[in-house]
Amino acid sequence: MADITRRFGWRHLRSAPTTHIRHHKRGRLVHDGLGLSFWYRSLSAALSEVPVDDRELAMAFHARTSDFQDVAVQATVTYRISDPAEAAARLDFSVDPDTGSWRGAPLEQIATLLTETAQQHALAVLARTPLASALVDGVASVRESVTAGLAAEPRLPATGIEVVAVRVVAIRPEAEVERALRTPAREQIQQEADRATYERRAVAVERERAIAENELASQIELARREEQLIDQRGTNARREAEEKAAADGIRTETEAARKVRLAGADAEAARETGAARAEVQAAWLRVHDEAGPDTLHALAVTRLAENLPRIESITLSPDVLTGLLSKLGRPEGGSGE
Repeated sequence: MADITRRFGWRHLRSAPTTHIRHHKRGRLVHDGLGLSFWYRSLSAALSEVPVDDRELAMAFHARTSDFQDVAVQATVTYRISDPAEAAARLDFSVDPDTGSWRGAPLEQIATLLTETAQQHALAVLARTPLASALVDGVASVRESVTAGLAAEPRLPATGIEVVAVRVVAIRPEAEVERALRTPAREQIQQEADRATYERRAVAVERERAIAENELASQIELARREEQLIDQRGTNARREAEEKAAADGIRTETEAARKVRLAGADAEAARETGAARAEVQAAWLRVHDEAGPDTLHALAVTRLAENLPRIESITLSPDVLTGLLSKLGRPEGGSGE
């Protein structure tokens, strides 16, 4: 909307760069262009303000497919007024010279024209398309049909309107139908999820089986090695017993041989000792045999004296002493102690 100020009965208009202003005075075009700024009198001025920027028009309408299913279409049409003079001549873009506001609703008229034209071509396309195809390929086909229909509409260029772009946002069925259409896909997704779950469980079971087999194989291998260990221990024990028995046999034989040698040596020593003793005894007997009775008596007395207790003194009678001295070859006489 243009900015209008008052000064001493005059009005000053200042427009935006995207606004086309047309100023008529007494039926004559005085000002015509974009972003104008000028003074005028409100009683003699006829002003028109035509926006020339791109405008977005959102629209939503219902349509019916070839299988009698209701769908909602959401689209957006971008347009601009390319010929402001034509638009101002066909539509009421006049503004109040005192306030600068539109006297009519030109943009609503353009929106109605574009919406009804686009809806007409969209309905024509969807009426020949089943619901499944409309949901899959309907966006592109409806966009192409609406674009072509708006480009071929003669009222738009005659009104100075140019369609810049057409966008179809969505085509959606009713809520119940949409849920019904989602069911097969959901079931398939659930089946895929179940299949993945079963496969994962199967893989887990297979891995558990492999682990159990590995554990069993490990136990079998351990049992086999334990059996080998037991056999080896038995072999070692038997070998140790045999070695010990052999060592004991050798030690026994050695001890027996040593004892035999010792016994032989003892016997030999005993024989030699006996022989020596026999010779000594024989010599002793020969000496006794050769000695006289007196000598034997003297030896007997000597042996007896050796075995008797110690005698400090002895008293002999003269008769006994005489007899002894005579036997010893000493002269008789006297007595002694």
